[in-house]
Amino acid sequence: MDIQATTDAIERSIIINAPRERVWRALTDTTEFSTWFGASLKGQTFTAGQRVRGPITHCGYEHVNFDVVVERVEPQTVLAYRWHPYPVDPTVDYDAETPTLVTFALSEVPGGTRVTVVESGFDQVPPERRLEAFRMNDRGWAAQLENLARHVTNA
Repeated sequence: MDIQATTDAIERSIIINAPRERVWRALTDTTEFSTWFGASLKGQTFTAGQRVRGPITHCGYEHVNFDVVVERVEPQTVLAYRWHPYPVDPTVDYDAETPTLVTFALSEVPGGTRVTVVESGFDQVPPERRLEAFRMNDRGWAAQLENLARHVTNA
């Protein structure tokens, strides 16, 4: 897994030993996404301009909602959405903040499919939350790419 980070963006990449079509389905079918990401999104679709929302199912984070507005869907190439990073404090009005942009990009490489996720816009997160949100999402994206790879290769 490659790691690159700045103060404004997290970038992580993984090569999954599976065809791009299979990885794309795991990334964009909300039933499959729910399974590997740990959110209950069944019955919804990732469609540009639409909101996708549901409770996180990962132990300890059940009080948090996965809540995104889809920006771009370019079949088998790009899925991008905006969300509020690490929205774990129920007393904070995250809607008053500028969301970050999460972009998944897929490309064919020898041995499978490269998935690169970039979350950018951390410089717009309020200073009192920025470092913790960045740190937690940096760790989170590493784990989520591993979850995606495991889901695709074990399904």
